[in-house]
Amino acid sequence: MSDSGDRSRSVRPHRVVVFVRDGVLPIEFGIVHRLFGEARSRDGEPLYEVLTCALTPGSVRTDTDVTISVEHGPALLGTADTVVVPASDQDYDPPENGCLSRPLADAFAHIRPGTRMASICTGSFVLAAAGLLENRRATTHWKSADAFRRLYPHVRLDPGVLYTHDGAVLTAAGVASGIDLCLYMIRVDHGASVANEVARGTVVPPHRSGGQAQFITEPVPEAAGASTARARVRALTRLDQPLSLREMAAWESMSVRTFTRRFRAETGMSPTQWILEQRIIRARELLENTDLPVDDVAGAAGFGTATSLRQHLSRTVGVSPTAYRATFR
Repeated sequence: MSDSGDRSRSVRPHRVVVFVRDGVLPIEFGIVHRLFGEARSRDGEPLYEVLTCALTPGSVRTDTDVTISVEHGPALLGTADTVVVPASDQDYDPPENGCLSRPLADAFAHIRPGTRMASICTGSFVLAAAGLLENRRATTHWKSADAFRRLYPHVRLDPGVLYTHDGAVLTAAGVASGIDLCLYMIRVDHGASVANEVARGTVVPPHRSGGQAQFITEPVPEAAGASTARARVRALTRLDQPLSLREMAAWESMSVRTFTRRFRAETGMSPTQWILEQRIIRARELLENTDLPVDDVAGAAGFGTATSLRQHLSRTVGVSPTAYRATFR
């Protein structure tokens, strides 16, 4: 084995520390352990080490009829590369002053500057109370949005999305969107191929379009059976071709106006936004998994030209196609 291979295997995996509190939702810290724990390199090596800590080692109450036993105290936060704060049933009755309690403040003092911070559901209240979301874009569960705005008016809250990423701080809207957020972080760290493999192994979609607005009950629901799902499936097979709104509406035998309204209700975004997102996903997969020239990747993903692909990828991912391929191949 080469020296470079020995060095790569000696590097410690990225450490994710899940910080749990009394009343934690078990599914949320379980999501973090499962998804990051499934991520593997091409050689089958774990890419992450996932550990759990609490304010005090020992038994931690959950919001169910079971407790969990946590070995580590808050000092473990000082060793984390990423800290994830799941929700607690206490978050639904936030303190009036919106500040961290003394024990929480002492725990957060262990966290090193530059550590990536993430929350799931109302765990965002903790990040906001710690001052980590000041003037940042963030989200929380839509049912808690009004309370969040009252407590933290200087946070740019967006309750219509599944997750946010602003600098080194990420937030997820609810339980299931914790899955979306973890897969997103894996995708940012190691590319779409690794994230897709984790998604396949846990039998979840590697990427969900739209935001949590699609899950909020509408005052007047659409007629039963009205759906744009078939059009979305068909569009995915034709991303390399022009796709017009009129054509997609015709696939569902709807008017353009009805189709657009129904599409937004089901996905949280317009058909045009959704198509662009799917084309970016396709381009990233091709850049990672094929040797196709960038011009051919642009054509296969429906961008037409390498210039168009470069502009869209730089806007959404922050790098050029060539740089993206060099990073994630």
